[in-house]
Amino acid sequence: MEQAPPDPERQLQPAPLEPLGHPDGGLETVVGEEVEGARDESPGDGTVRRRGGRGPGACVGAYNRNLMLFLFRSVEHIDGQSVLTDSLWRRYSEFELLRNYLLVYYPHIVVPPLPEKRAEFVWHKLSADNMDPDFVERRRIGLENFLLRVASHPILCRDKIFYLFLTQEGNWKETVNETGFQLKADSRLKALNATFRVKNPDKRFTELKHYSDELQSVISHLLRVRARVADRLYGVYKVHGNYGRVFSEWSAIEKEMGDGLQSAGHHMDVYASSIDDILEDEEHYADQLKEYLFYAEALRAVCRKHELMQYDLEMAAQDLASRKQQCEELATGTVRTFSLKGMTTKLFGQETPEQREARIKVLEEQINEGEQQLKSKNLEGREFVKNAWADIERFKEQKNRDLKEALISYAVMQISMCKKGIQVWTNAKECFSKM
Repeated sequence: MEQAPPDPERQLQPAPLEPLGHPDGGLETVVGEEVEGARDESPGDGTVRRRGGRGPGACVGAYNRNLMLFLFRSVEHIDGQSVLTDSLWRRYSEFELLRNYLLVYYPHIVVPPLPEKRAEFVWHKLSADNMDPDFVERRRIGLENFLLRVASHPILCRDKIFYLFLTQEGNWKETVNETGFQLKADSRLKALNATFRVKNPDKRFTELKHYSDELQSVISHLLRVRARVADRLYGVYKVHGNYGRVFSEWSAIEKEMGDGLQSAGHHMDVYASSIDDILEDEEHYADQLKEYLFYAEALRAVCRKHELMQYDLEMAAQDLASRKQQCEELATGTVRTFSLKGMTTKLFGQETPEQREARIKVLEEQINEGEQQLKSKNLEGREFVKNAWADIERFKEQKNRDLKEALISYAVMQISMCKKGIQVWTNAKECFSKM
């Protein structure tokens, strides 16, 4: 089922963010210089440059470690040059507020997820502290990716609240709260009730819900396997450092063999220390998988909304059928089913013709109103299904493309790692040959 088009009051007219969000407009991330006047805790920043030079481009940049703030820098192209036009700070909670708003006003859209708030699926040498600089930096990149996802979405990129999130310095929270989106949010209890009581669920959404559960499960298992492999790989590489120590000690007691052993030991030391950079690079691919782990919940959110709309539709149809039956019973004077009204009639006598006519008239008005309401819900439902399925197809294409690229890149990295290992032992072999 589907929701009516978003309120035009909240859309940008005309849409000044179209080049920012339109796929053809392009988004480039470039590293900027130190922010003048920025807080001392902020180590650096990033900007997003948008082709076309109209309106602000933005991206998460520097972070303040003490307060967990993230910096935006807006850039415009003026006379062929990139000019810094604005900068502002955002808290992680403000990103959460933005996403919650998008979930309420665009329930038919698979809203991009935020990065994890606390580290998950970590191997034992990786810090699980959410204040760890490496984790905060990865989360910074994840927040930037969230903004790029929203900015590249053909519908979300045009939302006025999103535009203000990128450009409004103060009172942004107040602006969001004034939309009243919290009052429009569906309660979890109501959603759970609809899940179990809906009688005619759409098979496509049922299958999608099952798929999202399976997707979350397989990616979770994949991340756990990767964490275990990283633990063992780290140990294997570091143990090679013992080769370096032993060869170095051995070289001290040998004359003819000393130089070769010393050189081989050096190669072993390099091999042992290389694992730190390798596993750091692996975290990038793990974060890409985590994004789609969290996307699974976004898919379920669309399915839950459809279940709620279907449940409301069924309740409206049931209520209309009940009123029609009551009207028919009053008109014919027959009672088909047991009811409190029927018992009251038997105990206290029949209604007068005037009373019956008045009740029939009220019921007919309620029936007309119910038919209009049911028609409206049917139209709303069909529109929701149409728009939701279009966005789901868009998401599937994005998912297939991103995961294919991530898995290929991960395989290439593993091949490169193995080649480096072969090269180390080849160098060690040459050292031994020269002894």
